[in-house]
Amino acid sequence: MKSIFTNKNDVPTTDRLKIALGNTFELWKNVEEFTLANFPNAKVEWNFSSEKFGWSFRIKDSKRVLVYLLPRDNFFKTAFVFGQKATEKILESDIAESIKTELKAAKVYAEGRGIRIEVRDNGNFIDLQKLIKIKIMN
Repeated sequence: MKSIFTNKNDVPTTDRLKIALGNTFELWKNVEEFTLANFPNAKVEWNFSSEKFGWSFRIKDSKRVLVYLLPRDNFFKTAFVFGQKATEKILESDIAESIKTELKAAKVYAEGRGIRIEVRDNGNFIDLQKLIKIKIMN
């Protein structure tokens, strides 16, 4: 599924993001603020990867992306890439089995295993916080 923002020449704004995400805008802000609170030196940026995917929002340190936020129509997805050490920590944790199952099933690339998690309500926010902390620590 493609980003709600697809025009390469039109960087998304906060106002347009609020409209696009609707009720999930506050959840987006919560993920962003939680990540920045736990890693104050992180940088945030919008990135247009291709026509196929559109715009995504990245929160990153100097070497890697900590979390991707992918805007959709009235919801968003978070995306993570976890190396082996972080994957092991997640599998040993109390994070939801559905997330662990997706992580185990993810194809392994040089940079790690990638997963995406839909955010339509705050039902998985505790797990997202745990994933962000594991990502920062590993």
